[in-house]
Amino acid sequence: MDDPLGAKLDIVDTYSLTRWSDTEVPGYPAFRKTAGDQEEGEQNSRFPVRVDVNSKVILWAGDITDINTTAIVHATNEALNDRNPISDRIFEKAGPGLRQECRKNIKTCRTGEVKVTKGYNLPSRYVIHTVGPRYNLKYKTAAETALYSCYRKVLQISREENMLSVALSVINSVRRGYPPEEGAHIAIRTVRRFLEKYGETFDVIVFVVSEIDEEIYKQQLPVYFPRSKEEERWAFDKIPEDIGNEDGEPIIKERQIRIMTNPARPDEDEDEDDGYLLPDAHEDMEVEISGVGKHSFASMEEDPDKDRRDKLQTIQHQERFFVSQQRRYERWLKRARQTDLTEIAALRCLYQSGVDYLGRPVIFFVGRNFSANTVDLDKAVLYLIQVMDTIVNRDYVVVYFHTLSTPNNHPELAWIKQVYNLLDYKWKKNLRTFYIVHPTLWSRVLTWFFTTFTASSIKHKIVNLGGVKQLYNLVPPEHLDIPPFVLEYDMKVNGPDYYISASDDRSKDGL
Repeated sequence: MDDPLGAKLDIVDTYSLTRWSDTEVPGYPAFRKTAGDQEEGEQNSRFPVRVDVNSKVILWAGDITDINTTAIVHATNEALNDRNPISDRIFEKAGPGLRQECRKNIKTCRTGEVKVTKGYNLPSRYVIHTVGPRYNLKYKTAAETALYSCYRKVLQISREENMLSVALSVINSVRRGYPPEEGAHIAIRTVRRFLEKYGETFDVIVFVVSEIDEEIYKQQLPVYFPRSKEEERWAFDKIPEDIGNEDGEPIIKERQIRIMTNPARPDEDEDEDDGYLLPDAHEDMEVEISGVGKHSFASMEEDPDKDRRDKLQTIQHQERFFVSQQRRYERWLKRARQTDLTEIAALRCLYQSGVDYLGRPVIFFVGRNFSANTVDLDKAVLYLIQVMDTIVNRDYVVVYFHTLSTPNNHPELAWIKQVYNLLDYKWKKNLRTFYIVHPTLWSRVLTWFFTTFTASSIKHKIVNLGGVKQLYNLVPPEHLDIPPFVLEYDMKVNGPDYYISASDDRSKDGL
């Protein structure tokens, strides 16, 4: 049957996609019942089953420029000219009109804000542009709040402009250092809370994800959008401790205002639900700003237990952080074992090359073989974990060949930080030495900056080597699988007869 005149063959209509409420629910084990004949977790679930809400949601792995929704979301930078595959496809398919409108009418968009343009030649009528945050562990709450603002304002503008269907891209960016799992939690819970209040204004909201993000969303959607009572009870223990306020917004404790009936005696006759957050307190209530009135100076008396409590809270916070980091690493490890990574392996940028004289595995990383601007960085991380996970359980050595690498081979520092923060503790603990062969001024500056401000614990393990022959004092030559171009460059730079004494080398590497 012929297609109608002018029809676009690549357009995907939302009616052809399966709603979340109609997807298959896995089988879950039976839960024991309590004395009150209630299923465990049934009463206290913070995200109960809502068929009406689930029917508004679609998870789809595909090209956002193909989907026929009222609006699509474009995650970009402040100048709206970010160069990445998704942005490039949006501007290419929309035609010159979109770029011209962004340049003349929009110009800039701040982090956490949204701007709306026409869709031009795209199937969607509108494009909602937003700028996700850069992630820094020191300012984690600020990044979470900004990411929440992106999703919330996308939904708000969609509701205000009567956009019945919206295709949400993944706003948190690995290039900006945002952990994908944490970003998915904020995205999904924000949509859930918004649909609970304003679900009637939308026909559908589509989570448009890549193949890498699809697995993350499949794991997290049942937590916030359970499709059955069994799934709701299963998800009860999977819900993070911090789920934000009633809108899903991250809570900043320092900014909380607690309304109390008797702030002078807060511990007397006070139920947990007597204190809550409100913007407009009743006139006969007294308002207590969190922390005011409790400080030892304000009360004019010492609090000898304050330091002990602070130390205990710090320890507990560190423990929660390490547990969260370990869980995140385990999720990446699981994905690494399930993903086809042959295209990354074919680059031959990371491989083991025998053992050194102390029997420690030696890992080679060839900088020139890593095309940072074109390779799938998510898959690169998965391949790194796949190759290294069993090796890092004991002492190991890394040799990085910086030889003839160019800016195209250098990933952004934010991405390097994100990878470093992802890696399990054993990676850093068991790394004995990180050799950099043929370093340049750029590599020395970057290494100093990174090990000073991010990875100080491995700073003393970094050793620069000016020539390949220095490796012969560390690793048996028969174990060295060195790329030919490295040897040719080494011969050209150092000459055929250069020699560095083994004693000098050993004094540098600490053997």
